[in-house]
Amino acid sequence: MKTGYITHPAYLEHDTGPGHPESSQRLRTLDQKILQKDPSGKPTPLQNQLQIITPDLTENLDLWISKVHQPEYCRLVKEKTPAQGRVYFDPDTPCSPGSYLAAELAVSGLITAIDAVMEKRLYNAFCAVRPPGHHAEPDRAMGFCLFNQVAIGARYLQKHHQLDKVFIIDWDVHHGNGTQHIFYEDPSVYYFSTHQFPFYPGTGSGDEQGTGRGKGFTHNIPLRAGAGDAAIIQIFENELADALAAFQPDFILISAGFDAHKSDPLASLNVTEQGFKQLTQIVLSLAKDHCGGRLISCLEGGYHLEALARSVEEHLTALTHLQNTPKP
Repeated sequence: MKTGYITHPAYLEHDTGPGHPESSQRLRTLDQKILQKDPSGKPTPLQNQLQIITPDLTENLDLWISKVHQPEYCRLVKEKTPAQGRVYFDPDTPCSPGSYLAAELAVSGLITAIDAVMEKRLYNAFCAVRPPGHHAEPDRAMGFCLFNQVAIGARYLQKHHQLDKVFIIDWDVHHGNGTQHIFYEDPSVYYFSTHQFPFYPGTGSGDEQGTGRGKGFTHNIPLRAGAGDAAIIQIFENELADALAAFQPDFILISAGFDAHKSDPLASLNVTEQGFKQLTQIVLSLAKDHCGGRLISCLEGGYHLEALARSVEEHLTALTHLQNTPKP
């Protein structure tokens, strides 16, 4: 089995406009770094370990989106998508003629990867999708995000594949307010987030731990600017490891934002691409221990083009490494 790399040309058609940090150039640069052959025209060693997948629209996609988002909101996004130009759900979140299809296919990409991992056609997967998703609330778009694909993926795992418990790791530099709110009262989905704080969107303090039956299944670790690799790696080796051991999930999803990188223009956590590789290796080892290695990551932020490409390359290098390690 290989590591899946989910991509689609429609993701480039979500046009955020001149100067917007969440631009199609993010994926163009990423695909050039990951998919371009070596100078002799041969696949690179990394490419030989990847299965490139272009997803189709998932059957009954509206049903799965509605497991997370209110039907009225889904209709609003579709109806507000313009025939030309751009409209804005908030000052940061534009919508162009290609945005709705891109958002649908971003969800479909994750669902396609989930099916492939559950059916053991892939070992794990990285979804190179846009627009991102973790800020999207059940009833509104925000923070560049239209549909919360990781949250939808968690519900799809539970409702379609009949898994009981899903663990979401969010290492984007911005707190995933949407994902947290969706599962805040739900003990079957554990949300674990490291993020810069205080920072956009203003949520994610350490005392936000869930409510009702969900109390204790939201775990926020706010970090000050400049934290760097060592601080986050220590958190993953200790607090994340303890949380996973206690929760014993059936599947792990990563909201994989790479905007914590030291070169990113929107934040300042000072993580390096080698740091992201180490985080990936830690999560892979924990996934092997607790859920049979079932793991998928989904692109969120990352706005310095070269830093994003290098970080994802290291992330994929780590994802593909464990599949070649003999299991005990």
